[in-house]
Amino acid sequence: MVTATRPRIAAFELDGTARYGLVAQGGIIDLTPDFGALYPGLKEVIEAGALPKLVAAGDGRAPTLSEQDVRFLIPLANPEKLICIGVNFPDRNAEYKDGTQDAKAFPSIFIRFPRSFVGHGENLVRPPESPQLDYEGEVAIVIGKGGRRIPQDAAYDHIAALTLCNEGTIRDWVRHAKFNVTQGKNWDRSGSIGPWLVPFEDAAQLDDIALETRVNGEVRQQDRTGRMMYDFRYIVSYVSTFTTLVPGDVIVCGTPTGAGARFDPPIWLKPGDVIEVEAEGIGILRNGVEDEA
Repeated sequence: MVTATRPRIAAFELDGTARYGLVAQGGIIDLTPDFGALYPGLKEVIEAGALPKLVAAGDGRAPTLSEQDVRFLIPLANPEKLICIGVNFPDRNAEYKDGTQDAKAFPSIFIRFPRSFVGHGENLVRPPESPQLDYEGEVAIVIGKGGRRIPQDAAYDHIAALTLCNEGTIRDWVRHAKFNVTQGKNWDRSGSIGPWLVPFEDAAQLDDIALETRVNGEVRQQDRTGRMMYDFRYIVSYVSTFTTLVPGDVIVCGTPTGAGARFDPPIWLKPGDVIEVEAEGIGILRNGVEDEA
């Protein structure tokens, strides 16, 4: 698969301080000294429409940090809304094993909290209450221009950037109630977002790109966004119908078939596993697994 070649902007921690910079060949160009007083974090960068300014500032500069020197953070630490789309690829209903097979007229939607995610390179945490930690590789979009009741033909004008998500799930807790998945989707540090933001420039970055999830090098999920049942334009339009989208909001757009719950018997994540979510033009989000201390 072709990995990211477009500009990449990451949030990271260095010596206990949150920073951000441009990921370049061989390292990171720390842009916090240039812009930190004006934009404390990437949310403020998004709100100001300043991603192109960051890219231009890093152009031609040599990296100041190695990726090994930093701890990657989720790109947007405090979005107003973090919205997830469920059951958005063909055959995905079968993984729920609830007797429903047909695609619905409208998407399933739920909310996650930022605390439920870690950054690239960090371990997902399996809690003592359940061994059923599962993976879900997804593309996520970051809203750059707010709006309400956004028409589908204008939806791409409202996207600022793309990133990846491993929408980790405690699978048995998803099934605790008939119309409620919240408690299975929000365990602390159970999923990941990153590794960076890729500024959104054209439809080719989203309309039909390959998306793949690997566990310990084995391909578990593989599909293309062109096969999504609810495409990115529809998602932005539909979500903005019932809530006002604001800059920095994140929408996680659905995972292909092949989650651990689909296997017979199911294959849950365990300490020592390595999960990689990769999408064309965005990059690879990589995380390990550990048990909660």
